[in-house]
Amino acid sequence: MDLATLWFGLIAFFFVGYFVLDGFDFGVGMSLPFLGGVGKNRDDVARRQIINTIGPVWDLNETWLIVAGACLFASFPEWYASLFSGFYLPLLVILLTLIMRGVSFEYRHQREGLRWKRGFDRMIVIGSAVPAFLWGVAFANIVQGVALDERHVYIGSVFDLLNPYALLGGLTTLLLFFTHGATFVALKTDGKLRADARRLAFRAGIVTVAVAAVFLAWTVAAHFSVVVLVLAALAAVSLIASVLANVRGREGWAFGLGAATTLFAVVTLFAALFPNVLPSTIDPAFSLTIQNASSTEYTLQIMSWTALVAMPLVLLYQGWTYWVFRKRITRASIEETVHA
Repeated sequence: MDLATLWFGLIAFFFVGYFVLDGFDFGVGMSLPFLGGVGKNRDDVARRQIINTIGPVWDLNETWLIVAGACLFASFPEWYASLFSGFYLPLLVILLTLIMRGVSFEYRHQREGLRWKRGFDRMIVIGSAVPAFLWGVAFANIVQGVALDERHVYIGSVFDLLNPYALLGGLTTLLLFFTHGATFVALKTDGKLRADARRLAFRAGIVTVAVAAVFLAWTVAAHFSVVVLVLAALAAVSLIASVLANVRGREGWAFGLGAATTLFAVVTLFAALFPNVLPSTIDPAFSLTIQNASSTEYTLQIMSWTALVAMPLVLLYQGWTYWVFRKRITRASIEETVHA
């Protein structure tokens, strides 16, 4: 295996980490209108419970995107340039909504007014749902291919990116992250909220299984290989097993299998993409591949040694953080804080 192929695999690894971790963050944010009550039945203690499940880790989870983007820029500059110029508007919307979500987490609790909190709750929901959908749209287009000319410049419009396969990909990631987030809420809370989250995860999971099955079948049909077929099958089996584990009240297993579903789904897309990094729908000769989009050998060598030292430290720190904040967020602990 040459270094360019190795770094293609590492880019896949970083995006797997991002979608697994920030994916359930998105799901938790999207669950607010369904679990925190509405109107006169609005339960702010329950909403604080929901938000606090990801309070200590959401910003740490987002750093995986920063690392993935930085490594993409350094290891595949041609891919980075074509991707960020062609997908500029969707990526800008993702960035702005991520900022919106981060601001909301920090400012929601600064005042007690109902209108103040409702406004930031809406921003959390929007800042979770929009990136969850657009990431699926973006990756589906990357796998399917876009209108690249001989200079590797995207010459299509933003509306060309909203094709049926890409929209289905966006709906799949939206539902997958929503289900994963509801499962995480059930894993991290207690009482009525825990039971409500389990019911929500089940209902969302049924819809997710149906939509994801169509998207994975479409992907396998368009990019058939034994590897892609096996990975897609593993994603499907993991998703179904996650829904069944949730029904049995095994939230830990349900969450772990949900993470495995995201892992296998993302790896399926990268396997379908290989050895391209951004196919051209105009002429296959115009496609960006692992070889013609990568940095020099010397650059990849320096990056490889850096990753060898830094990655274990990052993984250890992330694992330690989750271990420290592993306990459930109980309603009693939120009420104690409110009355303190």
